Amino acid sequence: MPATPAWPPKSTPRLFVEQPLAVGATLNIAGNSAHYLTGVMRLKEGAPVKLFDDISGEYLATIAHLGKRDLDLTVDSKLRDRELSPDLWICQALVKKDRFDWIAEKACELGISRFVPVLTARCVVDKVKDERLRTHMIEAAEQCERTALPQIATLTRIEALLQKWPTERTLYFCDERGGEPFLDAITAGPGAVLIGPEGGFTDSENAAIRAHPSARSVSLGPRVLRADTAAVTAISVWMAKNGDWSA
Repeated sequence: MPATPAWPPKSTPRLFVEQPLAVGATLNIAGNSAHYLTGVMRLKEGAPVKLFDDISGEYLATIAHLGKRDLDLTVDSKLRDRELSPDLWICQALVKKDRFDWIAEKACELGISRFVPVLTARCVVDKVKDERLRTHMIEAAEQCERTALPQIATLTRIEALLQKWPTERTLYFCDERGGEPFLDAITAGPGAVLIGPEGGFTDSENAAIRAHPSARSVSLGPRVLRADTAAVTAISVWMAKNGDWSA
């Protein structure tokens, strides 16, 4: 006998929705999301769609009705609960827009719980658009099957970040001037990695970070890494030692 096809198919698209989900609910989808499902994926009535809301988890829905510019989805069943994200923050100094967006996207894919934009003396830009960052993270979460989105903190100056830092969270300062090998420095408990801008931290910023009681200066190896490479490297190392890769 032929094998029963898997349901839902692996090709089933995933979509983030702002409203809380529950079995039996009906959702109206319009705008870019509707265009993606009907114009790009060319789904028809009866086709399955996976949904997640960053609150309760992931659900399986079915297209109940197609309009010209929108569609209705009926939520059929719950697939899984919202994931428990590893307790890792990334504190990233502002860099050029495209690279900053890329860091936010990859940080979401790698499983962080909070993204903290940081303003330092040598940042080449001084503003960040939270909505743009959130859009990149949503797209990343949809593709890599995350059910939780990282929180995005407001832009914070390095001095204020250090002043208000929670004492129970280790701040791993990825210092191009040298430090303890990062893999050896990682300890159990909440953590955060601090990555500088293109031009690095000033002498006074470096000294203030090093002097902070929650900070540990760490090295990411013998080569000086670009900010985006350093961010992905640091998150990956922490996840392998203390995150959900180590299970």
